Amino acid sequence: MKIACFVFEGITALDIVGPYEVLQRLPDAEVVFVGKEIGPVRTDTKSLALMADAAMGDVQEADVLVMPGGFGTRPLEHDTEVLDWVRAIHATTQWTTSVCTGSLVLGAAGILNGKRATTHWTSLPRLVEFGAEPTGERVVPQGKIVTAAGVSSGIDMALWLTAQIAGDDWAKGVQLSIEYDPQPPFDCGSPEKAPPEITQFLRDLMAERDL
Repeated sequence: MKIACFVFEGITALDIVGPYEVLQRLPDAEVVFVGKEIGPVRTDTKSLALMADAAMGDVQEADVLVMPGGFGTRPLEHDTEVLDWVRAIHATTQWTTSVCTGSLVLGAAGILNGKRATTHWTSLPRLVEFGAEPTGERVVPQGKIVTAAGVSSGIDMALWLTAQIAGDDWAKGVQLSIEYDPQPPFDCGSPEKAPPEITQFLRDLMAERDL
């Protein structure tokens, strides 16, 4: 089970690290972190680097593609080299997945046209630009394409995907092994639950960063 995790400048770390922690526990999993070129990439906060161990040209096929999000996805939407690679890999996958604004990259590659999809709640309206139908659901399977909402939802997506590949019991064992038992101190994890002033603060902040 070859799992290609794409990494890039401006990535949100948990978007890829969360799914990685789950998917690397699949039976016979082979995980490769792929970048435009081999070497480190800085996350959106600039304080953490992730390592691309393979360049796009080195990876011609994969069973699973994970496209994470972050502020760095905006340039990728117009990067023909990346979009061509995504389309080529998608043609070989059993599952093509995204987390957060990674779905906008899939959309720019033409993969989401006519499909329901999700992304970070602040970017949901943008999915229409790519012919997709936005939904606020946390994990959205559409055939072999699976999009996840913002950041932490990548863990949920990966657990769902693990169940499809290896069965419910294996996925439950993975959940237990990583002790994924969320008990946050606040019930504020979606715009429907958050106070209006907090929601607006986040919208304004994202707008300043052009996400």
